[in-house]
Formats: sequence, structure tokens, C-alpha cells
Amino acid sequence: MVRTRRIWVTAAAVLALVGGVSGTTAHARQAPVAATSDGKLPPGWHIDQGRQAPQLVWRSGSRVPMGDARVEFRAGGRLLGVPEPERDGRTFRLGLDGARAGALKNLQVWSGGRRLDSRPSAPAATPPAAVRPPAPLPANPVDPGRPGPYRTKTGSYRLKSVRLPGFSVPVEMQAVVVAPTGAAGPRPLALFLHGRHATCYAPHGGSDDASGAWPCPAGTLPVPSHRGYLRDQQLLASQGYLTVSISADGINGQDWQAEDGGAQARSSLIRLHLAHWADWAHDPRHAPPIVRESPRADLSRVLLIGHSRGGEGVDRAALDSLYPPPADQDGYHGRVRWHISGTVLIGPTVFGQNPVPDVPSLTILPGCDGDVSDLQGEVYVDGTRGVSSGKALHSAVYVIGADHNFFNTEWTPGQAQAPAEDDFFDDPDHPDPVCSPGAATRLTAGQQHRAGSTYIAAAARLFVAGDDKVRPLLDGSGRRAPSADPARVLGHAVGANRGAGFLPDGKVTVTGGRLCSAVDPDPAVACLGEGATGASPHFAQWETARESGRHAIALRWTSAGTPARVRVARPVSLSGADALALRVFVPPNSRGTALDVSVTDSHGRKATLGRVRVDGLPGSDRTASYWARELRVPLTAAHRAGLDLRSVTSLGLTPRSGSGRAWLMDAWGWRPGTPAVHAAGLPRVDLGRLTVDEGDSGVRTYHVPVRVSGRGSGQVRVYVVDPATGTAKDRLVTVRPGGHGVDVPVKVRGNTRYGADVPYDVLVKAVHGAVVGSYLGGVTVHDDDPAPTVTVTPLADRVTEGSALKWRISLSETADTDIAALFVPVPAGSGGTELSTKDVDPAWLANASGADPDPERPLSQVDGLYLWLDVPAGQTGLDVTVPTVRDQVTEPAESVTFQQADDDGKPLPGGLTLTGTVLDAS
Repeated sequence: MVRTRRIWVTAAAVLALVGGVSGTTAHARQAPVAATSDGKLPPGWHIDQGRQAPQLVWRSGSRVPMGDARVEFRAGGRLLGVPEPERDGRTFRLGLDGARAGALKNLQVWSGGRRLDSRPSAPAATPPAAVRPPAPLPANPVDPGRPGPYRTKTGSYRLKSVRLPGFSVPVEMQAVVVAPTGAAGPRPLALFLHGRHATCYAPHGGSDDASGAWPCPAGTLPVPSHRGYLRDQQLLASQGYLTVSISADGINGQDWQAEDGGAQARSSLIRLHLAHWADWAHDPRHAPPIVRESPRADLSRVLLIGHSRGGEGVDRAALDSLYPPPADQDGYHGRVRWHISGTVLIGPTVFGQNPVPDVPSLTILPGCDGDVSDLQGEVYVDGTRGVSSGKALHSAVYVIGADHNFFNTEWTPGQAQAPAEDDFFDDPDHPDPVCSPGAATRLTAGQQHRAGSTYIAAAARLFVAGDDKVRPLLDGSGRRAPSADPARVLGHAVGANRGAGFLPDGKVTVTGGRLCSAVDPDPAVACLGEGATGASPHFAQWETARESGRHAIALRWTSAGTPARVRVARPVSLSGADALALRVFVPPNSRGTALDVSVTDSHGRKATLGRVRVDGLPGSDRTASYWARELRVPLTAAHRAGLDLRSVTSLGLTPRSGSGRAWLMDAWGWRPGTPAVHAAGLPRVDLGRLTVDEGDSGVRTYHVPVRVSGRGSGQVRVYVVDPATGTAKDRLVTVRPGGHGVDVPVKVRGNTRYGADVPYDVLVKAVHGAVVGSYLGGVTVHDDDPAPTVTVTPLADRVTEGSALKWRISLSETADTDIAALFVPVPAGSGGTELSTKDVDPAWLANASGADPDPERPLSQVDGLYLWLDVPAGQTGLDVTVPTVRDQVTEPAESVTFQQADDDGKPLPGGLTLTGTVLDAS
């Protein structure tokens, strides 16, 4: 059991420092310097000393559903780490190593861009106005959501479980297959992978009985998440695709152990399944019955569809299929006998933020996502710009009113076998104008799933079948698929037949606007800054508080006609393009923003191309609705004006509405079509982690493990995190196989003082001409010295009421980290009278436990009364006091005993004790 009472770390419990003395002995464990600026940990937080290393623990007042976004602990705006979840769904633990053992100020819990530990803000005096959905777009002539001519057949298979690197328990090899019947010849294969959800449930239990355990405990069943895409599979199978949806509960139950959130494990699982399908296509005699009864798979045409963490998994599988990962990190070691034609990523995570650039992708962003609520999946579009040739289409569609879970029927209430819920964090007393059930913009589960099926089929038809007639649904051309009605689905894209353009991440000069940073703690530098209502998917945060090389152009004007101009260092060519495509967003719910668009060539000739109008998406303070619409203006006027479109030097945006704000993500020369994509031969970078002993003396230098494979050379940005401050410094590095571009030395100075383990973390992100697999690594320095001996000496353990009981806690030697012990009051021995709540200073009692003296009760019965005794690094002891009060009641001698406690708040047999007696003063 995990104790759930609060621990208040206060000045009443941690007092003056003194020199060491002798006495009875025991051992205490390391601990961080406590707490917040007022000396307390916030409600719901405590530090647990009972395990091999101290842990920062947060317990939620309600169950936190197991989802795909990571739960993160932050302090003072910096990332402390990703905690380990307990099975109760409420408790989360983070080991406090040297990098996290500083002052824990402004502790916060975040997940997917949403704060979990804060109370809802007070409702506005005026309820928000109802939000209406935008008008429907014109219909595309080809609708991929219509069923095809084939009947379908469904079956399943289960193979021997597999062991994956870093996971202690084998992972299942289980899948459900939906195949067309009567289809001639080999058929393209569509593979689905679900995301991170509860793994086990009690058949007759409620949501609190669902867990992330693996394997499932007795009396519970695995959650069949892989069966949640049967409708999507049936639509694709009717159109002639062979489909398989694989189970990954075994990864979900263990991926908290993986630094990458399980991306590499999911990639391994996908490729293990594909290897079996390649075997069965070659020789079906040993295939499962449903496979033998289906058409053979054409492994040269594979579409991968992943939901949430499954989205990151399929992106990594596409990467690993082109650029093999390090063997020791991978669970698949065979040949690649398939070709990934494209990916579909549904509400995906992207913890690594290194998408594969040369595999076409469609990212579906649910506007009411309550799990991955920052819609970080937009990085699968934005993060590919400039990395490779740019020929692969990377599309994002924003589905207004869709939540995270309803794309999977096994995560949908009323349809799922296991307990399920709407993931949008609705407050019935303060309904959200966009996403609360019943809002005009909110989709029902059926409407949402139908839209998802339609756009998955659109991706299959474009990426696999090569039908360019569905491209306008995905590339920002402003068309809709009637099968997805009444959903409003908006799109934009990069790549394909977009040519050179204006990219704020490059060398540009901005006048009349501001070159802003996507991720920066300084509001004056950040793109959204202060006053934004909601969030932007384009500015989803990564592992660092500040990022280099991610920019946009922010415009703010108070009157029409104030121009902004973007000038590039090297002229760009718009020759051969039909139009200029801009990705622009304005504040949510705003209407009628108008901008005149102009370009100027290197000879100074200027042409106004036309006027674009853009409205804000439906949004609230709980949505990520600052999302760019694709706007196009033809280049006809530039041709008429005689501009040299081979040498364009600047782009102008002139507001024609009275006042407003807008953000430009990029602008490209555009023409229709979907070119063939050939993956470039690129170097691949993978970081590893080295754990070393500190040693007793001397200085040793270690190097962060880096593997560069593949071909050619490219650029990556390397971030080196300071373990003391948590801040990161970055540099641009050129990498090539066999080179030493990413060289991060770590100097370790040995000593004989006890201290915390210290991680020196390094992160890497692709910039140009390279790809990244394992993005996080470093050197962890393990402290190999024994902990000091802790002793207790009574200084005043027999006093008259009104005086203070006093003990001295001493260390045998100084340590490089705080040393702490936790004490709890225990009942007096037989026949003795115990000190009560009326016998101690009420202010001390309130600070130490939050309790009131009334009703009078023994101290051992006060809920939440702990003494947290902390000896700071470099010191050898402290004094601790319990002040008593004098009363007019004649009473016998009273005693109190505080005993060292374990991580459950239970007394440790043989542990340290603080024992005192208080005599009557009358």
C-alpha cells in the first residue's frame, strides 16, 4: 500500500543545524532539499524515503485514466521527469536523483499540455457564448468513405509471445484480421496499432477496476483494444485491402520503464508481425486459418495506422524499416521484406519529435482531445520541413469536435467490452462551449468514428493506390468527403509538389512583425506569449523549456494597412508553381481576418497576388485551436507584373481588417499532384545511456554513447542538459557514419562522500539531411559510497510542561546530498499515558499535520502527523523540538515516542526513535 496522508515539510519539523554527537545508531536514506518557498510541499505531494532511493510522490484526488500522453512532474517550469504510475491509478512516483534534488518549487503535474493537479479556474462572470461550426466545405468528387464491392471475412490469430529489449514480461503476438472475399491477386496490407489504454479489467467491475497491470491478475481480462478498429478494417477490406489490427497490451503495461515511452518496442512488435506476413505470403501452408483463407498480402504496399502512442509506434516502424536501429535496442533482427507506402497517425504522441521525413503521412488531430490535448501530433507535419527532399506529402486534418477515445470502439462508452469514457475533461457545472456533450460543435461517437474511417480510407487510396483524386481531401485544398458529414474536417500539408518557400526556421528578416519562438519560457519571445486562450499544436513543448530553430512569424496590428514583410537571405524560386500556399492561423472564434499577399523579386519588382481571408477555429481555454489553415493565392498577378519567379526575395502580408493578430507558419510554391517518393540515403543517429560508478578519487572522463549509421552526412541539433539546473544548451552538429560529430564528454570526480546518482542527459533532433531514432541518452553517475550512520541523542527528553522536548540528529560524516528520515508517533506502552493534542503547541501541531487540537486525542491518532527530519548536504546534524504547553490540569507524567517509518508510514522495527516524557507543572 502507498500511504495517502499528506506530509507537510515545515520549519517546525526541520530546525537548527549543529555539529555531530554520538548515540544509538540507525541508517536514513538520501533526500532532496525540501519543498516550496514557504517550506511546504503542496497538498497531494510527499517525499517517500522507504525505498532504495527517495521518491517524489503525487497522489491525485481522483483516478487518472491510463492514457497516451505522459504524466510529467515539473518544478519551476522545468521538467523533473516522467513518474512511475501505481496500480491504483492515483499515485505517481519519481526517483529523486541528483538532477532533481534541488528546491522543489512550484511543483506541477502535466499531461499532454494539460495540468492535472490544479483546480479549475473560477468560471467567467458571463458564460461563454455558444460556438457554431464553420460552414461545410465543397464536396470532393471522389468520396473514399463509400464501401467497396467486396464482402469481408473476420478472424484472429495468436502466436507465441515475444520478449522485447527493456521489458521483463513477454508481449503478446495477437491480432484480428478482416479480409476481402473474392478479391483476385495479392492485396495491399493495412496494419493497425492501438494506443496506450488500460490493459486489464474486471468483467463486472467499474472504471476503478481497470488497471495497467501485465500480465492481467486473476479475475481480470485483457482489454481488447485491438478490436476497436473493426469498422475501419471492414471499410478498407470492402475496398480490397487486407487488414490486421495487432494487440499491444503487454507494451502498454510496461512502457513506463522505457525512456521513449515504448516507441521502439511498438516498432519492433509491428515489424515482427510484418515478418510473419512476409513468411505467410511466401508460403501460406503454416499460416493461421484466417490468413490461409484470405488473399495473399502484397508486402510492397503496406499502410500503417496508429492511434495515440500507436501513432508514434508506426512512425518509428517506418523509420526502422528504412534505417535499421541498433540491434541491442531492437526486438526484430530479420530482413526488411516490405515497403511502407504511408502512415496514418490518429491523435498521436510524438515524444521524440523526430518524424520520418520520406514516408507520406496523414495526422488526424481531434479538436476535443482530452488525452493528448496539446495535439503534439502536428509535429509529424511541421517537424519534417527541410529534413529531407520534401517530396513526401505530410498532411494534418483537424476534426472539430472529436475526442481522443472515440476513434476506437473499445474505448467508447456503450460500445466497449471494458469500462470506457469520454476523455474530454468536461465540467458539468461549467460546460465547454466547443467540446462538452451537446455543444453544436461536438461530434457523437458514431459521427466521429465515421469521419475517422473515411480519412483513413482517403490515405490508403492516395498513399497506397496512388489515386490523386482524393488528394484535395488531405493537402489543404479545401474539399470535404461527404461520407464524413456532419464532421467539419479542415486540412493543411507540407511536401509533395510544394517547391521552395518562406520558412521562418531558416535565415529570414522580419519587419512589421515578429520572428517568434515556438517554445520559450519568456512571453516576450514566445509566439503565443501571454493572454492566449488555449494552446497551439504548432508550439507543442518537447523535453526542454527552450528550443532553438522552431519559429513562426507573429503579426499584431491596430489598423488596416500596416504591412509585414519577410525577407529571405537567399532568393527562393516559385518558378513552375501555380499558387503560393500559406499556412496561417488567427485567434480561435475570430472572424473575417483579411490579408493582402504580395511578393517581391531580386530586381525590386513587386506584385500583389490577392487577398486571403481566414477565420479562427472553434476554441476555448481547454482546446488547442491556434491551428493553421492553408490559404492559396494564384501567381497570375506575378506573371502579369513580369516578376522573376526564379528569384523571389520577400513576402508581404498587409492586414485589411481593422485590428487583429495572425501567425504565419510558412509559405510555399504549390502545384497539384503527388510525386513519387524515394527515401534518401541518410545518416541515422541513436543515443544510448551509460551508467558508471563515481569512484573514490581522481577524475575520469566518459562519453555519451552515440551511434551514427546509414549513409551521407547531415545536421542535428544536440541539447546537453545541466544536471544541477535542468537547463539545456544546444549546438548544431554535422554527423556522418564513422564521424565524431556528436561527442559529449562527461567528467566524473570521485570521492568517498555519500551522494545521489547524477544523470547527464543529452537529447538530439534532426535538422537537415539526417534522421534520429533514440533521441534521449546520456551518462548516469552512480554514487558508490555508503550512507552515513545516523544517530539520535536526547538533549531534553524529560521536561516540565511548557518546555520543549529536544533531540539531536547527527551524521557520522557529511554527505553530498541531503539525508533525511521520516518519523511517526506510536502509541505509549502498556499502562503509560500518551501526550495529546492539548499538550503541544497548537501552531506546531497545525504546521506538522494540519490538524486542530480538538477533539483531544493522543498524538498517535492524529492523521497526517509526521516529523520529516532533513540534514542538508555538507552538514552533520540538526536539532528537533516538540514544544509543549502548560495547563491547569493535574495529570500524571505523559510520554511520546516518534519512530522511524517506512514508505507506507508504518514504524520500522529497530529504527530510530525519539522518546520523551512531560511532567506536570502543578
